[in-house]
Amino acid sequence: MRSWWLGSALMLLLWAQGAVAGTVLVVGDSISAALGLDTSQGWVALLEKRLAQEGFDYRVVNASISGDTSAGGLARLPALLAEHRPDLVIFELGGNDGLRGQPPAQLQQNLAAMIDSARSNGAKVLLLGMRLPPNYGERYTHAFAEVFQALAEQKQVSLVPFFLEGVGGVPGMIQADGIHPTATAQPRLLDNLWPTLKPLL
Repeated sequence: MRSWWLGSALMLLLWAQGAVAGTVLVVGDSISAALGLDTSQGWVALLEKRLAQEGFDYRVVNASISGDTSAGGLARLPALLAEHRPDLVIFELGGNDGLRGQPPAQLQQNLAAMIDSARSNGAKVLLLGMRLPPNYGERYTHAFAEVFQALAEQKQVSLVPFFLEGVGGVPGMIQADGIHPTATAQPRLLDNLWPTLKPLL
């Protein structure tokens, strides 16, 4: 009984000191890795600041890699889940699958497996939807966009339909490469996901 009491008291003390916090894991590509920017300017860094400002006791782990695909994210995920034991996982993947013309069905299969893996490890999931430029053809771009909506319905997972809403194609919001958001765009990206993310915290 004494050891149980001491253990409980220690846990309460650690909680009061802020040592016990939740973890948000971001698994994404260059959009979340803040390619072309200082990482402190990226939306993931801004998320960590907003969580603190709003009084949410979470640390944020950014496991995003520029150029990563859904297949790459799926391969990396088990080790990330084991290491960080996140309470919430944000998936921002798929853009590179689309830009490489990979089958939407394969993207859906990979993301579904990632959602299942995160949930089996006790984590909530937020999926960030992507869209492709129209020059990829109406049939392909439609099938690509439908992947995210289909997963949201099939897996009953929280979804931001288009993460780059108000950013993609907007002057001043995209870098010279025509793909990656500028520093100015990063707060908008955070605002795009925050209303969906907040209820999951």
